[in-house]
Amino acid sequence: MVRPRGGSAVVALAMAALVAVSGCKNELEGSSAPETTPAGTGAALAAVDSLTVKGRAPKTGYERDNFGSAWADTDSNRCDTRDDILKRDLKDVKFEDGDCQVASGELNPDPYTGGKVAFVRGRSKVDVDHLVALSDAWQKGAQKWDASKRIALANDPLNLLAVDSGTNRSKGDGDTATWLPPNKGYRCTYVAGQVAVKKKYGLWVTEAEKAAMKRVLSGCPDQELPSGGNPTRAPARFQAD
Repeated sequence: MVRPRGGSAVVALAMAALVAVSGCKNELEGSSAPETTPAGTGAALAAVDSLTVKGRAPKTGYERDNFGSAWADTDSNRCDTRDDILKRDLKDVKFEDGDCQVASGELNPDPYTGGKVAFVRGRSKVDVDHLVALSDAWQKGAQKWDASKRIALANDPLNLLAVDSGTNRSKGDGDTATWLPPNKGYRCTYVAGQVAVKKKYGLWVTEAEKAAMKRVLSGCPDQELPSGGNPTRAPARFQAD
């Protein structure tokens, strides 16, 4: 069985987020419409040069709630986004309620460490990470967006990945210039995912961040931008030592 989701305001914002994702290319910085063809169209390294470069804005005013309630059901499948990502990324998944609420599974391999991590609901060592942290997004354009676009970013599978919780928490709200996964073999895929998200939503990068992106992706120049809602589970291309 699937769980009913309540709250007409949340549903309305979730539906607005869906419209935002499927809309036309953004012409105004605060518009709800992200770019429609960000991924699967060429090399991630080349795409870095399409990103706007600016300084980091102040974090003033940032709250997680600015991006909607956590794990909204934006695809209207009556399962929250966190469970959708766990179903996508874990192996040997078992459910508490039929086919929605994930009870257990295994992250194998964990992209950030390369190891195995067991997931047991309520005692989990697995987080669902935002590749582009919401705080980072806030400081690089999202504070000027409307609510539906922020909800879309926070729940977009392109920006979400199940990972080892301890490693994820060491990342904090770091960007490519300040944090990369310890698993070097995953770095090209990870950075390509960040590029795709920032391109799709029109988020800018700092000079240091752009340089770090190019440094990583120069070691894997054929790494393509990820596509659709499953960007980071494609075979990783390895960065040259």
